[in-house]
Amino acid sequence: MLAITSLFMASCSEEIDTSARYVFKEEIIAGYLSKHDQYSEYVKLLKQVPVSPVSNTNVYQLLSARGNYTVFAPTNDAIQIFLDSLVKKDLITEPTWEAFTDSNKLDSIRKVIVYNSIIDGGDDNGFFEISSFPTTTPGSSAEIEVPNMNDRKLVVMQTDDPDSLLVNDCMIDRLNRDILSINGVIHCMHQVVSPSGDSMASLLKNMIDSNKGGYAVMSKLILACDLLDTLDRVKDDVYERKYQTQAIPQSVSRDDGEGNITFYAPEHRYFGFTIFAETDEFWSQKLEKPISEITVEDVYNYIDNLGIYPDAKRDNNYKSEDNLLNQFVTYHMLPMRLSKDRLVNHYNEKGFNTNTNVPTIAIFEFYTTMGKRRLIKTYESKESNGIYLNRFPVLNNSRRGDYHEASCSPQNAGIKIGEANLQGENNVRNGIIYPIEDLLYYSDNTRMQMMRSRIRWNVTAMWPEFMNNDIRISKLRDDRHLNVYIPTDAELGYQYLEDVTIEKETCFAYWTGQGKGWANMQGDEMTIRGLYEVTMKLPPVPIRGTYELRFGQQCGGVQRGMAQFYWGSDVNKLAAMGIPMDLRQGAYYLQTKYGNVASDIGYADDSRTDDDYNAEVDKRMRNNDFMKGCQQYVAGGPGGTTLMRASNICLRRIMLRQTMDPNETYYIKFKTVMDDPTRYFYMDYLEYCAKEVYDNPSEPEDIW
Repeated sequence: MLAITSLFMASCSEEIDTSARYVFKEEIIAGYLSKHDQYSEYVKLLKQVPVSPVSNTNVYQLLSARGNYTVFAPTNDAIQIFLDSLVKKDLITEPTWEAFTDSNKLDSIRKVIVYNSIIDGGDDNGFFEISSFPTTTPGSSAEIEVPNMNDRKLVVMQTDDPDSLLVNDCMIDRLNRDILSINGVIHCMHQVVSPSGDSMASLLKNMIDSNKGGYAVMSKLILACDLLDTLDRVKDDVYERKYQTQAIPQSVSRDDGEGNITFYAPEHRYFGFTIFAETDEFWSQKLEKPISEITVEDVYNYIDNLGIYPDAKRDNNYKSEDNLLNQFVTYHMLPMRLSKDRLVNHYNEKGFNTNTNVPTIAIFEFYTTMGKRRLIKTYESKESNGIYLNRFPVLNNSRRGDYHEASCSPQNAGIKIGEANLQGENNVRNGIIYPIEDLLYYSDNTRMQMMRSRIRWNVTAMWPEFMNNDIRISKLRDDRHLNVYIPTDAELGYQYLEDVTIEKETCFAYWTGQGKGWANMQGDEMTIRGLYEVTMKLPPVPIRGTYELRFGQQCGGVQRGMAQFYWGSDVNKLAAMGIPMDLRQGAYYLQTKYGNVASDIGYADDSRTDDDYNAEVDKRMRNNDFMKGCQQYVAGGPGGTTLMRASNICLRRIMLRQTMDPNETYYIKFKTVMDDPTRYFYMDYLEYCAKEVYDNPSEPEDIW
């Protein structure tokens, strides 16, 4: 159905009839629609379209049952306009249902209209009145957090007219909106809500052919690097079949001493992409040519003359990761679809309020780019006035500081990420393009600044599948999204997470932690259970040097276990690193099922006045390969006042100190050493910290 959906985008500009608003009556959505003639065609479709390929229930029956449904109901005229658009696209010869000669295409068109028009909020996520739509400023857009039945997140845009609200380019009726019913809400639509089903590859190909769209030059570069086939991937059909036929477990239940918990496998395995692209206007100004005349060679010569990527090969084999153009292009690309609210994840950092969502202290994410693996940093703070790439300001990061920006030199200001166009054909299923107004590349200064700062990342940032399938820190509150299970490689026959090997007898589970108030960075937590063995690919380091790899640990759980930790660059010959890591170890006690055993890792609470004493405690703990938690995050949910550094259950473990090279790929493996499947492995965040930071005699590492 997805391939066909892309053919059916229609313009949503129209005059809205606001002459009469329906009087509210408390009844079921299906009954309300049936009683109003202007929805008669829509009602017919609801009765013809099944809820799923394996269900005998139709969508009309679904809307007749209890639930929380948001319905963007097209009028008869809206459906007729949609059929007219199919004639213009030469998909049918006349604007009638009888014009379809292919029953499969007919069924697909019906599903396009019906599935895209309904959001099922279930018991936990509710329905969406206008007041609960994501807040936007005029001209900007945001996605409704719960996907529709076509598994698409609809895009809301506010125009300059406060009464004019667009959902995927389609105006909601100014009067006939927020029609409440027993099982949800109805919004009258005078156009069919039909997001593009195109892939990123199709969008870029159209830009190449038309020299329009704002990113025609970048599209040509991506084509030259032979990346369009990659950007054409939307979903893993093999996984789809295995899930629908229950060839893999759709859920697993575990009772590990904390009560029975059910974890749910993802319904899909989608692919996604984010591209940060210099605009056509940028290239036209730099190359002093109209867009239609700019060639791949023009751009190649321009960046070659700048001398960037001096170690890259200067040849025309653009498909090679060693090639200059390939390295330039792929540094603009991430193998994950990041909506604007996921570029930087705000949750429980110091001072952040989830009600206002106003940035406070410096917050950042590190992601690994496509092609030659390199780090890219996204960053936002109160002072930055937007989200930036590779910004390295001077932070007020002293022991008594506030971690706000003190200053930022032009050299380290980074590149501001512009507003993505999510309207019309630009709202593709598997990707987002963000405009940037300056040349992006992995400069020596960027790499040096990364090395001179501590690189901290939530472990789930390593796995594109967590972003592409709305797993990481999902805002949804139903059990399916709160408690996630990733099938083992043996169950699936291959890896769901491309960069993780999950062995048999491993329950690879994840909690979003939303609303729990856990003392974790961003609230979420990996909870790997059973007789586990898991191998993970690490992000690259920016510059060759000696680094510490650190493990963020919250030791408050009574069911933590012990694991042997392995590390190396040969995934088949990873070396055991030190003695097993005991996640039961807290600041004062080792927690066992027989009770707490006193221990001494050098911990003591911070003095409120004596920073020399505090530094001495830090040194004492480091001698035992421990550190206090970071000062950046609250030890609990948003709005808390106790920071991780002040919490005796929040620690960091120094796992290793090794020389690492940016051109090497490193792996870590965790394997249980306890013969007790009720004890589980915990993961929250990891850190790289270069020797120039942790062993700097003139400027000691900050506590943040």
